[in-house]
Amino acid sequence: MSLAAHPTIALLQSNSLTMVVQQEIERAILAGEYRPGAKLNEAALALGLGVSRGPVREAFRMLDEAGLVRTEKNRGVFVRDIPIDEAVEIYELRAAMEESVGRRLAQHMTVAQHQEAEAIVQAMEQAVVQRDANAYHLLNLQFHDRLVEMAGNRKLASVYRKLVKEIALFRRMNLADESLLPASAQAHWDLLRAIQSRNPEAAGRALFEHAMHSMARMVDNDLARRALSGESDT
Repeated sequence: MSLAAHPTIALLQSNSLTMVVQQEIERAILAGEYRPGAKLNEAALALGLGVSRGPVREAFRMLDEAGLVRTEKNRGVFVRDIPIDEAVEIYELRAAMEESVGRRLAQHMTVAQHQEAEAIVQAMEQAVVQRDANAYHLLNLQFHDRLVEMAGNRKLASVYRKLVKEIALFRRMNLADESLLPASAQAHWDLLRAIQSRNPEAAGRALFEHAMHSMARMVDNDLARRALSGESDT
């Protein structure tokens, strides 16, 4: 039996390919290339990615478990459209987690970590100057993800990442208006100053209020969208 034909090697190759496919579909969803409610075509994705339909089907299963797509029997796989009330619940949970992160970082953030976070905010400011809302959005995600990682609680980081993926499109829409970006960049400098104060209560409160402010903007955006489209709240 050749090495390539060994069943264990074949399984590893299959799992690796499925992971690559899953990551690419996830990237496209989080980047807004597939809108909420959009149907994902298994055959088209397999063709576009140059793989068989098996890895795509398995990737769909993984994305369903992650809460990014929903599978409807006899209808297909659709990008999940998170209802506003569920998004609010996720934001509230995210705010509580961010508060914990702020408290931990105020006590333990190193000079090197602070410099890394500052570099991200500086890149955010450059994206503002270049009027690059997409780059700003990605840097914003990176900033908060790195703070969570720096807090040093792997379980918290894992849960946080799952939650923020579910509300990624809401967060992108929050920053769709380029006029909001300068104030947003300044708000991130304020967060770093709160952490640098070494006051856990102040740092925790700053990150909590930052997340809750994002939630309020999301709700306002949703209400405006509903009013524009003539949708009812009932």
